[in-house]
Amino acid sequence: MNKVPITVEGAEKLREELKKLKNEDRPRIIKAIAEAREHGDLKENAEYHAAREEQGLAEARVRDIEAQLSNAQIIDIKSVTPSDKVIFGVTVVLYDVDTEQEVKYKIVGDDEADISAGMLSVSAPIARAIIGKRQGDEVDIKTPGGAKSYEIVEVLYR
Repeated sequence: MNKVPITVEGAEKLREELKKLKNEDRPRIIKAIAEAREHGDLKENAEYHAAREEQGLAEARVRDIEAQLSNAQIIDIKSVTPSDKVIFGVTVVLYDVDTEQEVKYKIVGDDEADISAGMLSVSAPIARAIIGKRQGDEVDIKTPGGAKSYEIVEVLYR
């Protein structure tokens, strides 16, 4: 299976969520199931069914995170020699030629993407168009919202 790129921060966030699921959520859910069983008839016991459903969701998330981490290629941008080239993990400042506004994105893995937080998926049209380009380059991008023109103002390795 192909490795999926992820930032150091993204991998750490997944590890923290996994630790919480295993060390806090799992014991709490097991306790809730045990308490619900004490109430008797399981067929009509809403607390029991809710706790079992929560357990199923938590275990599915544990498996999902473990799979993500096992397939992850963790890329530490701080270990790369900084340059003016756009690569995975950098933060890039773009100037939108049409709106005359600057936007800032960090190029991250698909599972880390959150456009409202400035985290742009490496497979997004904008990221695919600017990767490999350099500071000062102008790029025309076909996005779902139409054609856009950007100038790469700054490439930050942090």
